[in-house]
Amino acid sequence: MPSPRTDDPARPLRVVSVSRGSPHRDFAAEIALLGRRVRLERIGTDGDLREAARTYARLQGEADAFGLGGADLELVVGSRRYEIRESAALARHAGRVPVVCGAGLKTTLERRAVAHLDETLAWRGRRVLVTSAIDRWGMTEALYAHGAVLTLGDLPFLLGVPISVRRPATIAAIARVLAPVVTKLPFDWVYPTGRKQRASASGWRARLFQGQEVIAGDFHFLARYAPHDLRGITVLTNTTTPADMADLAARGVKAVATTTPRYDGRSLPTNLLEAAFVAVAGRHPLPTADLEAMVAEAGLEPDLWRATDEPVRPDAAHR
Repeated sequence: MPSPRTDDPARPLRVVSVSRGSPHRDFAAEIALLGRRVRLERIGTDGDLREAARTYARLQGEADAFGLGGADLELVVGSRRYEIRESAALARHAGRVPVVCGAGLKTTLERRAVAHLDETLAWRGRRVLVTSAIDRWGMTEALYAHGAVLTLGDLPFLLGVPISVRRPATIAAIARVLAPVVTKLPFDWVYPTGRKQRASASGWRARLFQGQEVIAGDFHFLARYAPHDLRGITVLTNTTTPADMADLAARGVKAVATTTPRYDGRSLPTNLLEAAFVAVAGRHPLPTADLEAMVAEAGLEPDLWRATDEPVRPDAAHR
């Protein structure tokens, strides 16, 4: 579905991520993408669904595409898709403007990022905790294909059940049973939104991090549940700010790889970057093959910071 705005190649496209997360992570930047200037914005609503709905409605005449941040529109697990009812209802407030949650890039860009990083991080045999496989299915399958020894934390981190599994196929089987029910629940029952993103929750889940070499997946699960001491750990994630990077460095991480490039000190949210591709293409939905071709043409590569690199300051851009 095209944007309701009249297209002018000289006009910067406007892409807005309306996030259920904290406004403390808001930013605005302008990038060049496939021959177009794109203004990227993030607006956090601190978990307030009504405020998120009002923001979509208010900006639908100004934005070329929206991202849904701090939540998912759907979960993609293998060949199956599970729509999240609450998010679908929220997205309707955007009117005719396309809304994406980043699921397409989690399937395409994150697989490419894992393959690219294998040259330096060598996944085979490494012990990797994936905080949620159904949230990062492309990443999970790629790590498994490259020989990583996985611990999949969907049941502990999403549902509070102290059972972890090893194989993506097991998670896919569990999803077939539970996803039709879970996707009808309020999203903040299973994922930290708003103020929960700024609060750490110590407890039994911290034990899942013990003995791991890599923590992979959504940054907010790590920020909420990981122990403070992360000495020697490699982090594979997305959407980190300069403050996040400084915090990880202070906690002793060995390296931080982000699946999206870094602009002005932060790695872009997948929902915002996918919305930018939709705006540039001028159509929605984007088939997987088209999105893969656009990612390849744009030459997007993951960002890798190592502890031996220049120190990270929370108020300075890291590249």
